Amino acid sequence: MSEDKFPTGTEPVPSGDGLNLKTDTRQADWRRANPDRYRAHLAVQRALKTGELAKGVCEVCGDPAVDGHHDDYSKPLEVRWLCRQHHTRLHNGGEDMFPWEAE
Repeated sequence: MSEDKFPTGTEPVPSGDGLNLKTDTRQADWRRANPDRYRAHLAVQRALKTGELAKGVCEVCGDPAVDGHHDDYSKPLEVRWLCRQHHTRLHNGGEDMFPWEAE
């Protein structure tokens, strides 16, 4: 593709994984490096939009402002709903937040 068809920095970046990411940003780099995680994220977005999936409240504190967390990216619609604080804590070694699952 010629340079005149795309503004600087928006040229398609070949990824080889079918993701068709058109930029070379830190976010696009993460998506190319983690295609399974990115596809799981997209599946959740689509399911929320179609009503197939509904957000819950934080599993730890009940806060309604939540992010989806995947314990297993091969099951993209199985998510844990966690507020930003508890999602960050989980990614920083907070597995002890779910004592009811330690059986």
